[in-house]
Amino acid sequence: MSAEIRRLRESVARLHAELTRYRLVAWTAGNVSARVPGQNLMVIKPSGVDYDDLAPENMVVCDLDGVVVEGDLAPSSDTAAHAYVYRALPEVGGVVHTHSTYATAWAARGESIPCHLTAQADEFGGEIPIGPFALIGGDDIGKGIVATLAGHRSPAVLMRNHGVFTIGRDARAAVKAAVMCEDIARTAHLARALGAPLPMAPADVDALYDRYQNVYGQRPPAPASP
Repeated sequence: MSAEIRRLRESVARLHAELTRYRLVAWTAGNVSARVPGQNLMVIKPSGVDYDDLAPENMVVCDLDGVVVEGDLAPSSDTAAHAYVYRALPEVGGVVHTHSTYATAWAARGESIPCHLTAQADEFGGEIPIGPFALIGGDDIGKGIVATLAGHRSPAVLMRNHGVFTIGRDARAAVKAAVMCEDIARTAHLARALGAPLPMAPADVDALYDRYQNVYGQRPPAPASP
């Protein structure tokens, strides 16, 4: 086992605890995966294993066709979907799937989440889109994810009648997007229950997204002058 795969097994196992911490999953549902940089491989959760039993040694290494290359357990039932995303979007380093309550309620209604919040503009750059219905097990879900996110700034898609899939530059970023998606979905639901949410101007959404993506947070210091 390479040092990089060992590191990713530890990271992916640890990140699954964030799904339970933020109550994004129930029982054994949901999964996190990470692309192995520079290799046509990914690390993903095993199928049907309790979250309390997840550990680096039982994460599964698959190629980007979903074939197991390292590990004793069967990989997640969403492996083909994750693999398709990695094949289609080389910039993606992590994929997450959850059935988080409020976001999945929007998915059950087949409705995208309009952008009425600055936090949503920051993280998603607009609406959180709805994707098509697709059966579990093959790569149709992956095809729906890729097709829906094309032309969107959102790293999250609500797959109709199913749940949330998120992408990121790495697995941690994809987990963050899943956490934020549920937070936005809950607030949007409550806002709609209270009345008609107020619209945001597209230019304001663009400005908020640019600031959050390019200015917010800590930045590496500029290199010293010679």
